[in-house]
Amino acid sequence: MQRIRLRYTKRGRLRFTSHRDFQRAFERALRRSEVPMAYSAGFTPHPKVSYANAAPTGTGSEAEFLEIALTEARDPDVLRDLLNESLPDGLDVTDAVEARTPGLADRLTASVWEMRLDGVTSEDARKAVSAFNDAETVEVQRRAKNGMRTFDARAAVADLQALDPQPDRPGDKPCAILRLVVRHVTPAVRPDDVLSGLRAVADLAPPVPAAVTRLAQGLFDEESGTVTDPLAPDREAAPTAQSAVAQAAVATAPEGTGSA
Repeated sequence: MQRIRLRYTKRGRLRFTSHRDFQRAFERALRRSEVPMAYSAGFTPHPKVSYANAAPTGTGSEAEFLEIALTEARDPDVLRDLLNESLPDGLDVTDAVEARTPGLADRLTASVWEMRLDGVTSEDARKAVSAFNDAETVEVQRRAKNGMRTFDARAAVADLQALDPQPDRPGDKPCAILRLVVRHVTPAVRPDDVLSGLRAVADLAPPVPAAVTRLAQGLFDEESGTVTDPLAPDREAAPTAQSAVAQAAVATAPEGTGSA
């Protein structure tokens, strides 16, 4: 059985698709592309697809990940192209590698997010970011299944900054851009929780909903403060073309060849 790991996007209007909607669209793409999927056992078999830490509905993403299991080996790049022909624009597979290491989900420990705050000046955004970063704790509330839950949004934020403003065109309203790195903790801290925190510490309240996009997702490097590519270990574990040829030669060599 071959396992393939895919990175895909949610762009444009497709950011408003729920995770269940994406599942249906992806499984249709698998059938149309005639991918030799492995299926679960039982009375209602399902294709073996593992989704990892999907972004909330309404947020865009350049870094969603999943893993599929195949009954026959396929070239990952060919598989990527076939799926993209069947997926709607905005749901695009941007990377595909053969799984050669365990624990993809364990390598998704942080995300890089970008938030566009229309109607907010860069100066107000910088002041709010400074107040948030200086706070030891920032308590926010979110409605959960069992009612309102209070938790600290500050501890999960490894980095938060207001980017330099882009040149505004004449007549354009102000727009602030925030970039943040958030660790994946329990309870999960989402970008809208950070916005609630900015409102709590600096009364920052955008007049319209923020446009939120996940730019990256992967293992958080504490030393550098960066988020690394979770598919890199699989690429590094892949045999090079030269070693693959050598392995094939050894496998097909007559018995006793090369002995003294």
